[in-house]
Amino acid sequence: MKKKLMGLIIVAAVILTAIGASVLKTRTAVTELSGYVGGEKIGFLEDEDVQKVLRKKYGLSLDYSKAGSLGMVTADKEGRDYLWPSSQTALELYKSEVGKPVRSDIIFSTPIVIYTHKEIARALEKVGIVSQKDGVYSVDLKGLIGMVEDGTSWKSIGLDLYGNITISSTDPTKSNSGNMYAGLLANTLTGGVATETTVQPYLEEIKEIFEKSGYMESSSADIFNEFLKMGMGSKPLAVGYESQLLEFTAQHPDTWEKIKDDIIMLYPTPTVWSSHVMIALDEQASAAIDALEDEEIQKIAWQKHGFRTGMAGVSEDLDVFQGIGLEPTVDQVVQMPNYKTMKKIIDALSEQ
Repeated sequence: MKKKLMGLIIVAAVILTAIGASVLKTRTAVTELSGYVGGEKIGFLEDEDVQKVLRKKYGLSLDYSKAGSLGMVTADKEGRDYLWPSSQTALELYKSEVGKPVRSDIIFSTPIVIYTHKEIARALEKVGIVSQKDGVYSVDLKGLIGMVEDGTSWKSIGLDLYGNITISSTDPTKSNSGNMYAGLLANTLTGGVATETTVQPYLEEIKEIFEKSGYMESSSADIFNEFLKMGMGSKPLAVGYESQLLEFTAQHPDTWEKIKDDIIMLYPTPTVWSSHVMIALDEQASAAIDALEDEEIQKIAWQKHGFRTGMAGVSEDLDVFQGIGLEPTVDQVVQMPNYKTMKKIIDALSEQ
């Protein structure tokens, strides 16, 4: 009798253990999603705190391949669950080329800025192109573009740099920051938000401005890293995202301490917002959008990676980024041209 009872107890224990293991497995099961992302979001996706929230609260893991915002739309999407470009222009391109996505939503945003060095900023300030107030630097983009078009040399404004003034950017036909810069150029030259009609006379002019820049990277992360590493002579002025410098200072405080007196972030007047919109290609990626809008993740996005969230209940604590020249509120903003206008610009820039 005792042996029989003991046997029943052992069987019951085995069953309960199996049930417990099954429940635990169900609770800890993680769905891995694969997609394309812009290089400027890689630090965010690799953040252990972000990964922890995604796994524990939502049972998700986001695998990725780096791609330009426009390039990912036309890339092979076999086996991909999502696209995460850096602009709504890419979303409009997707709708035009592929169709309506399962879901799309802006996760966070950041303004386009121009990075430079203090010596250059001071020289441009002397000629009235750059201004500074309360440690925040602004640049008259129309005036700066005029200097580029006129072939103004660096030496003529008192700098011992080779060649003429140019503004480096990523390839506007492949990468979002370059694409947004092209839209900003179009707006500046036409004197308002460019349209298919108003931009037509300026297409060759826009093309010439980009040609003056020489070789263009296809990733915003690559051009920013080159700007930081290669010194003042390599890329004196480089178009990028505000979030890139904020993230760098948060992730590399020791390095930032050594270079902070040299790096200047210029806010173009006006600038444009880069909206990082996730495009869900299936229902699983739709769940990822909900997860990324989690308040805890949104706070990490701002405090550790510099993305402006604007979510209800999420405070963008400016004290997190002191001594960087951060604009508290970016008000001098213009809308990007619509997709048809941007396509016209991209097509013109794609011509050999």
